[in-house]
Amino acid sequence: MSFLSPDSRFMRGLESTTDAIWLTILMAVTSLPVVTLGAAVTAGHDAARRSIIGQGHVTSNYFRAFRSDFMKSTLLWLVFGPVAAAVVLVALTVHTTLVYVPLFAVGILWLVGFEWVWAFQARFDNTVGGTLANAYVVGISHIGATLAMIAMDVVYVAIVIASWVYLPQGLYLLFLLGYGTLVMLHTPILERVFMPYVRKAAEASGKDPDATGPAAAEDATREMTASDMDPMGSAEPAAGSPTPKKDAR
Repeated sequence: MSFLSPDSRFMRGLESTTDAIWLTILMAVTSLPVVTLGAAVTAGHDAARRSIIGQGHVTSNYFRAFRSDFMKSTLLWLVFGPVAAAVVLVALTVHTTLVYVPLFAVGILWLVGFEWVWAFQARFDNTVGGTLANAYVVGISHIGATLAMIAMDVVYVAIVIASWVYLPQGLYLLFLLGYGTLVMLHTPILERVFMPYVRKAAEASGKDPDATGPAAAEDATREMTASDMDPMGSAEPAAGSPTPKKDAR
């Protein structure tokens, strides 16, 4: 197979890279009002997942998700945004060990929630409180996946800092790749954790999630409650199991 063939690893990698760059641009532009950052990151997760499974086009998927998840994502950001601002403000203005310990704990909790909450909002229908609860239940119970995503973020930040010091010319490329690349790298980890819940929703609706892979389960999922998220990942249904909602995007 020629490396220029559309199905070659080279061309698939090139397509994923261009999608990641475009996602970075879309998220940056739609985050400019700051208050829309939550909706932008949620839309980025949705568009990245669909890009990986070859469903639709990045731009149209992004803006459909941005519109449909805007309200809930914005409410979630009104939780995460002020907490992040408060942590940074206290860290810069208060210099005492008595403050650093609880501040570090709050920062860790914030980071765990941030890694998961936008993917949950993009993947499942739920209340804002339910999405927030699921993000922490799964983020802590699947701590290996959480640490893997945090490690990717830390490596990216370290590369940016190193480039700033030793090779400033590389910053433009790093910022262009940016968060879109991280979301694309996070997506396979997220989907591996989510798949038991997606399959359970597909089975409950009478669909066969194995028929055509992840895309087959797409129509069966977007509604989960906190009690559906078994910490062991078994996706056992709760009492009064939720009705799967068809994803019309």
